[in-house]
Amino acid sequence: MTLYDVYPLFDVNIVKGKGCKVWDDKGQEYLDLYGGHAVISIGHCHPHYVEAVTQQLGQLGFYSNSVVNMLQRQLATRLGQLCGYDDYQLFLINSGAEANENCLKLASFHTGRTRVLSAVKAFHGRTSLAVEATDNPKIIAPINANGHVTYLPLNDIDAWERELAKGDVAAAIIECIQGVGGIRMATPAFAQALQAACKKYGTVLICDEIQCGYGRSGRFFAHQWLDIKPDLISVAKGIANGFPMGAVLISPDFKPVYGQLGTTFGGNHLACAAALAVLDVIEQEHLVDNALHVGEYLLTQLRQMAQDPTMHITDVRGRGLMIGIDLDIPHSGVRRQLVFDQHCFTGCAATNILRLLPPLCLSREEADLFLSKLKKTLQQS
Repeated sequence: MTLYDVYPLFDVNIVKGKGCKVWDDKGQEYLDLYGGHAVISIGHCHPHYVEAVTQQLGQLGFYSNSVVNMLQRQLATRLGQLCGYDDYQLFLINSGAEANENCLKLASFHTGRTRVLSAVKAFHGRTSLAVEATDNPKIIAPINANGHVTYLPLNDIDAWERELAKGDVAAAIIECIQGVGGIRMATPAFAQALQAACKKYGTVLICDEIQCGYGRSGRFFAHQWLDIKPDLISVAKGIANGFPMGAVLISPDFKPVYGQLGTTFGGNHLACAAALAVLDVIEQEHLVDNALHVGEYLLTQLRQMAQDPTMHITDVRGRGLMIGIDLDIPHSGVRRQLVFDQHCFTGCAATNILRLLPPLCLSREEADLFLSKLKKTLQQS
């Protein structure tokens, strides 16, 4: 049996990690500005995380959600305190797509409606409803193309208000910083007007914080820069630093109905131990502040590089440690050179955008190291 060929792969076998660095099976060290696609929040193999997960695995890795799991309750309390949503409810699941799937289901249950508004260039996952809300026809299978979703330009409030005024929209879902879409940011004016329009027309506002949340933007959630409070918040990726986990934060306006939602593996003991360890490290090592300050430094330095036309940089966008670098050359060759010549991993978007999603513990020294590697690569391109 062979693996189903899903992604084009770099021929590198990563076998070890620590902090913002990883090593391959030949002992080569790499600087990680990709974070396993924004998943590694507190750094690879943080000792507190390793100890917490190992200890929990030796005690109990899993049991059914039909009994009390005090770790779930501890996680809900800690997360609520740290992110400022202690009056919300927490539903624990396994992935970001599943989080968005359940957000959209909750919105439909709550309103009795079936229409969804999503943004142009949005990415919300690959499961049934989540992929339909994703603006990429290449990954929407015929069975998922049910006509529930209308795509509208991010920040065009007039377009969103016209659709909301029809009175049949269950949910408006946005990424406050689009990831796959190329680090496109919602403006405060748009987000605040959208929230007001959703309230006016009885529509549920969902913020997809799967990639831009959990401290990455320099606040716990990216929407907190926009001064809004969504009805539902989806999270995943950095929540458990690599252990598969997702969650939905649910407004107190939503009353639980037994049987509407459910999960077998979601919120299991091992996942909760991992997620609690992540919150410990985020709080103790001030990683949200670190993401803000190191991110601001990177953005400043990259924008200075962009003033040199030989650097091939046409624009730099982002907030915190979620940064997009627009190039006037294809990103594929640049990323390949960064991996094989400079031993550095980055992400990408579209055909010409480098996407930086490093662990939130990235230091100024590591940022400088990346900048030197990028500069050498672009000078040779």
